[in-house]
Amino acid sequence: MKPKRVRLFVKPYCAWCDRAENWLDHHGIDYETIDVIADDSAYDEMIRLSDQDLAPVIDVDGEILADFGPEQLAEFWRHLEKANERKAAT
Repeated sequence: MKPKRVRLFVKPYCAWCDRAENWLDHHGIDYETIDVIADDSAYDEMIRLSDQDLAPVIDVDGEILADFGPEQLAEFWRHLEKANERKAAT
């Protein structure tokens, strides 16, 4: 699966955020890292997308996963891949 846009909203010194970045890097996924502490508008957008202020939050082509660990990210990615396969089959 090759998503068009992957954005990872993070906070500095966030262990869950570091783990999310490591997982994405390990799987060769291109993404944009957005520091929500350095950018107030990014912080507001993260809350709007996820309905919470906890990080990390990932936005993959409009699909949102919030406040997650590597296990949830792997499951979320599998779900996206399956949905993409179903779309391609139709």
